[in-house]
Amino acid sequence: MAIRTIVKHPDPILREKAAVVTKFNANLHKLLDDMAETMYDADGVGLAAPQVGVSKRVIVMDCGDGLIEVVNPEIIAFEGEQFDYPEGCLSIPGLRGDVRRHKWIKLRGQDRYGNVFEMEADDLLSRCAQHEIDHLNGVLFIDIADRVYPISKEEEGE
Repeated sequence: MAIRTIVKHPDPILREKAAVVTKFNANLHKLLDDMAETMYDADGVGLAAPQVGVSKRVIVMDCGDGLIEVVNPEIIAFEGEQFDYPEGCLSIPGLRGDVRRHKWIKLRGQDRYGNVFEMEADDLLSRCAQHEIDHLNGVLFIDIADRVYPISKEEEGE
């Protein structure tokens, strides 16, 4: 495993629609392992492959209940709205935003071996999955936020 460099805005790869993964091999496994290590090293809760310079539909997340890897994720159902958690991004340091997200989603994707699975997510995990899937479509939180603002001195010290 290796920690990869996190791509920062305005790098153009962050605006690309990422490619569907069709090969479930050692290269994908290394990418997933590296993404998880990079996310943990940066104290993030989610990371999309374009954020490490790879335009593939791959995300990793850990909102406190363990690592979740999703290849070719898609939201297949959703309900509710949440607007009570400031959103940030490892690719856009120093900023937060107020973003409206679905409170609950059902997600379909594949694991590192190509097996299809579905999962449900609510609250922070739902927000995280939506944020990372946006990355796969070239959308950043600053594009859809009701308000974007600098991180306060107190938050920087967390």
